[in-house]
Amino acid sequence: MATEFENLIGYSFQNPALLETAFTHSSFRNEKKVNGDCNERLEFLGDSVLGVISAEYFYRNLNHLPEGEMTKRRAACVCEKSLCGFAKEIDLGKYILLGKGEEHSGGRNRPSILADCFEAVIAAIYLDGGLKAAEDFVLPFLKRAAMVVPKLNDYKTTLQEIIQKNPDEHLTYILVGESGPDHCKSFEVEVRLNSNIIGSGVGASKKAAEQDAARKALELMGVKA
Repeated sequence: MATEFENLIGYSFQNPALLETAFTHSSFRNEKKVNGDCNERLEFLGDSVLGVISAEYFYRNLNHLPEGEMTKRRAACVCEKSLCGFAKEIDLGKYILLGKGEEHSGGRNRPSILADCFEAVIAAIYLDGGLKAAEDFVLPFLKRAAMVVPKLNDYKTTLQEIIQKNPDEHLTYILVGESGPDHCKSFEVEVRLNSNIIGSGVGASKKAAEQDAARKALELMGVKA
């Protein structure tokens, strides 16, 4: 299966264990009680690597757009919906290792699981082959997605644009809780302005909860996004 996937994406791993970890959902590790990591830590790293690659691509190739438009366009390219679409392009759901409960509840097609696994694969390639290898994997997806004008409500970007007008103010998103079984988790996130909580949101993924928290903060500020 791993070799089949490597042929599909055009990259061969020097350390195949990285790819196996990228495929391993927490439900599989918890149910099988296997040693080693699930893909959550890789997903964390992959999110940052994707952020760097996408920011540089937009900076270098869409410099005719104003900063706000570039920010919105990039956010649309790396949101859960887009990442899920990228994952489906390479049939990523076929390779994810899931626990039986997650499998039976449709986890193989769940957008949050597909998006997180896609980010984990980015991180695995980055750790295995460096930034250039990760760019070669990601850029074809980004280039296609970048040509689509976003229509989503990106509350995080709107909030950031407001706050960044004052360079002394800083936004942070803090995961404060999660509940429910692996196949139906709920996440709670707080958005903080410096040390003050200005919004709290919930969602089926951390990204969705962050968007909900930002939306609540904007409502508190009387801003319509």
